[in-house]
Amino acid sequence: MSTKKERLDAICRIIQTEKIGNQEELLKQLENSGFQVTQATLSRDIKQLKVIKVHDGDGNYVYRLPDYSAEPGSASSVAAALDSALPEGVLGSIAGDDTILIIPREGISRDKIVKALAHFI
Repeated sequence: MSTKKERLDAICRIIQTEKIGNQEELLKQLENSGFQVTQATLSRDIKQLKVIKVHDGDGNYVYRLPDYSAEPGSASSVAAALDSALPEGVLGSIAGDDTILIIPREGISRDKIVKALAHFI
């Protein structure tokens, strides 16, 4: 009997290595990998993994895993550090989960803001 983590890892591996267009195809691949799972469980797993369907360029839609390279959740920490340092020309910032809006002072160009922020990178 496999664990949920093993099953989720298998789903990720299959989606990353195969062109999977629907749950039936994914279910078949899971069975080939030794996992016995119901369609309802697979549907919940897909939702938990936040799997999306994207156009593959060949006229088909395939499953893909989300891209977490943006490190969601850390924008507020970065914005707080930015606000405490307050680089020249920056009035302040507003942070979402993974996005920061930087508000320049009046008359300050985007290029000046980029140069001021370059010291933080």
